[in-house]
Amino acid sequence: MTQRSMPVVCALSAITLGGCASIPAQQQDPLVPFRPVSTYSIVARDAETGQLGVAVQSHWFSVGSVVPWAESGVGAVATQSLANPAYGYDGLDLMRSGKTAPQALKALLAIDDNAAVRQVGMIDAQGNVASHTGDRCIAHANHLSGKADDESVYTCQANIMADEGVPEAMAKAFNASKGDLAERLLDALDAAQHAGGDLRGMQSAAILVVAGEPSGVPYKDKLVDLRVEDHERPLAEIRRLLKLHSAYEASDLADAAMSEGDFEGALRHQREAQRLSDNKPELAFWTAVSMVNVGQVDKALPIFEQAFKGDPNLRELARRLPDAKLLTDDPDILARILAQ
Repeated sequence: MTQRSMPVVCALSAITLGGCASIPAQQQDPLVPFRPVSTYSIVARDAETGQLGVAVQSHWFSVGSVVPWAESGVGAVATQSLANPAYGYDGLDLMRSGKTAPQALKALLAIDDNAAVRQVGMIDAQGNVASHTGDRCIAHANHLSGKADDESVYTCQANIMADEGVPEAMAKAFNASKGDLAERLLDALDAAQHAGGDLRGMQSAAILVVAGEPSGVPYKDKLVDLRVEDHERPLAEIRRLLKLHSAYEASDLADAAMSEGDFEGALRHQREAQRLSDNKPELAFWTAVSMVNVGQVDKALPIFEQAFKGDPNLRELARRLPDAKLLTDDPDILARILAQ
């Protein structure tokens, strides 16, 4: 399905030397057939937050395992059409070393014998944009990059489209969207589908968003990382997952507020978590546990009641938590909790 990356050291050596005459180009493995793994994607940098993101939809299984790449403080890449993941891995490596997105993409295309079948979008952390659509990408294939009214930059790319004009529709939707970067990326995917979408239909989708500034703890810098591997309506499903992701973020904010003694703020975040999750009982349960552990038993009891009504098994879970030292072992408090 995919092309194999040449060793990174070879790619970087060729680029450093300014040429690649003595370096083997990225070759097609004769045992791996050419297959298109993506149809339309958008790469963008939010001007206000510096966040970088990629969103993609394809009529191919698990598009998120191939196309989207991003690293906080470095850049973001979508590699598609007859996709070579080396453009993601090596592209980030080059941008991390100081190359701009245009420089990185130019260098990688120069050592790829199959550049004519690649489609790539890149944006670096400084907002430089680069795009490529090879002249052998399956029609309709095109890309469009630009700057939104709020100074956010983007590049939209599409291949195997039912109709022309998909990159233009994506760009227009991204510019018009008023949400955060993740919402704007999904708005662009929806616009692509409304403009005709993939000639083959839909199957999988993915979204990846990283922080504008690296924290020094890489896993914390990945703000959104969601995939729909195989689904009849992957765009609707990934929106559902993004909403649920936001619910769990609100639950985390509730815990953080409690640790700072802001109990009203904690309840506010907990209510938001319940709203976004369509009242998922376990989110309420863990909020209540955290409240008990900071001494807010009376405020926790009605939340436990709500959680137990939604899922009776959570009462048994509460009974087991003291042994794991995750809940007070005070017998009177535990009895009050279990009585809800």
